Amino acid sequence: MTARAAERKGARPAEAAADHAERLLAWYDRHRRVLPWRALPGRRADPYAVWLSEVMLQQTTVAAVKSYFATFLSLWPRVEDLAAAPTEDVMRRWAGLGYYSRARNLHACAKLVAARGGFPDTEEGLRALPGVGPYTAAAIAAIAFDRRAVVVDGNVERVIVRLNTIEAPIRDAKPEIRALADARTPATRCGDYAQAMMDLGATICTPRRPACVLCPLAENCAARAANLQDVLPAKAVKPERPLRLGSVFYVRRGGEVLVRTRPDKGLLGGMTEFPGSAWDAAGDPEGAARPLAAGYRKLVAPVEHGFTHFELRLVVHVAEVAAGTPAPPGCRWVAESGLADEALPSLMRKVAAAAAG
Repeated sequence: MTARAAERKGARPAEAAADHAERLLAWYDRHRRVLPWRALPGRRADPYAVWLSEVMLQQTTVAAVKSYFATFLSLWPRVEDLAAAPTEDVMRRWAGLGYYSRARNLHACAKLVAARGGFPDTEEGLRALPGVGPYTAAAIAAIAFDRRAVVVDGNVERVIVRLNTIEAPIRDAKPEIRALADARTPATRCGDYAQAMMDLGATICTPRRPACVLCPLAENCAARAANLQDVLPAKAVKPERPLRLGSVFYVRRGGEVLVRTRPDKGLLGGMTEFPGSAWDAAGDPEGAARPLAAGYRKLVAPVEHGFTHFELRLVVHVAEVAAGTPAPPGCRWVAESGLADEALPSLMRKVAAAAAG
């Protein structure tokens, strides 16, 4: 039942919220996930590990993040170590996680935190750091410093929607969801509560086929009572993403390949790429200027990649040039066998795979 339903049955909202937290935390104490960045029971969380994991987990899954987190922690075990690392190394190790502005902000944030001698321990202070938005600040404040904060990620949104039978799509109901989450957030065990809500959404109140029979909140869930748990949250209609076109040139020189670094700001900023044309809806893949004079072979199948706001289709042109050919301005030669160590975004890894095939 919702807090409003509980009130009609004689329970005050504060009592209903306390019961909710008590049930959830009892479940969490028995079934909490073991994650590389999560402190063991009774141990204090490491703010550096919490911050690093939360930044990595934005728009990414736990399974995808685990290996990246382990690599970062092995290379840079303290925030001071990350702050002192060359930007190129950070971008290289981030390659494949996507949303590369996060990596630039991560490095900038590490430098600022190292200079001030540690992380701020309040939401307000954390919000002032590069790349730390409202959700990340709340998560770090709660998990690392046990501050009362309203932590609402995608898993928590789904739990709140079902508990309260919110019929609007999540994107249209965010203020209501946050208010309801706030009403349920306790003043103690704040970090455990935040992680318990995340775990509940990730393991029990899943997007499909929620395991209601195992849920500690099942008897208070309005969606389950109405048999709506499989249809909520309501799906929002996704706008169609426009298509952009472009060309990319994979040029070999012996055992080397031609690359360049994208500008620091903007899409894929600071990442390594193969030379190519601009990407736009009216792109002319056949008329793009070649980086070097050579006999280019166009691959039959283009490389396609989806970004947040558009779809991209790149025509791939492959060529070989003579030994000793200098790189054009803004480009450089790197060992083709070492491309895995370059800061190549997923798109350019697709290009390399297509050219190799």
